[in-house]
Amino acid sequence: MADRLYLDHAATTPMLKSARDAVAAGMLRWANPSSPHGEGRKARAALEDARTRIKTALGWSGELILTSGASEAIAIALGRAQADAVLVSTVEHDAVHRIAPEAYVLPVRADGQVARDALIGRLGALGAKRPLVAIQSVNNETGVIQPLAILGAVVRDAGGLFFADCSQSAGKIALPEADLIAVSAHKLGGPPGVGALLVKDLAMLMPTGGQERGYRPGTENLPGALGFAAALEANRNWVARAGELRAHMDAAIEAAGGVVVAKGSDRLATIASYRMLGVAASAQLIQFDMAGIAVSAGSACSSGTLRPSHVLAAMSWTEIEASEVVRVSFGPDTSRAGVYRFIDNWRRMATDARARAA
Repeated sequence: MADRLYLDHAATTPMLKSARDAVAAGMLRWANPSSPHGEGRKARAALEDARTRIKTALGWSGELILTSGASEAIAIALGRAQADAVLVSTVEHDAVHRIAPEAYVLPVRADGQVARDALIGRLGALGAKRPLVAIQSVNNETGVIQPLAILGAVVRDAGGLFFADCSQSAGKIALPEADLIAVSAHKLGGPPGVGALLVKDLAMLMPTGGQERGYRPGTENLPGALGFAAALEANRNWVARAGELRAHMDAAIEAAGGVVVAKGSDRLATIASYRMLGVAASAQLIQFDMAGIAVSAGSACSSGTLRPSHVLAAMSWTEIEASEVVRVSFGPDTSRAGVYRFIDNWRRMATDARARAA
């Protein structure tokens, strides 16, 4: 439908034209970058150029392992880091909890942030073990930004490795000072199926052999890498505009009787979650979709099943409260008119719900 309004960019962002063009050009370079012949060497040169461009755009001076996405980058970091124990925050993406189901858990405050004292206490309880600490840069459901400069310093002082999932923040805010960082192309206008693990020192990881200097077997995705680089090099001025739009939406939702999740926290401009009292998220999603508006309930990996949000539970929300929350996320094409359209539909739904309850 031509009049659809897409407000689920935290799940995936439509590919930018520059990224689509770069992928198409990469498709014409059909040779395997690991082949020794002339065609393979040309493909290898293009791949390494893309790798350099990605690092430059991200401001990263360490190593970069190309992956199939952030989930694989997370799996490599948590599964192969040279550490004796893994510590993860309670609000990490489901991909982190799936990879490290027996990890030590780090709680968050009601504002969604990990407290420095809580991290110090958890690290102290590990004794002589060398920990790998996984704390996301930005939460994918609430947009809460973690104070990684403070938390990373605590991890380094304890002799641990610090891993940051920057899937939502890469290309929008500066990368944190971390030993390992996961990034994803499709969250910032690049192609799906490609991401990267940024590594300060490859000695931090156990190699497995194969491509990517022995740290990620499999034929390299040259078209994906080229699209990734092109997306990162695109103009990012729209992020500042998103902050203004999100602030306007926050105020309007509150005025309409809604609740802004983590209102007082430092939040990424492109993500917001709202509670509509008395209306289940499932009902909201259906009504918004019928109105031509795409939003979600939590992360894309869980909203399809509408499971209770482990993120909101960790922030001390009850199951009923959490079940009434939807997520809105902005992208390069989000306009003020689109924000007004969402707000108008929100008001109508909230007013109808109050009338039914009266």
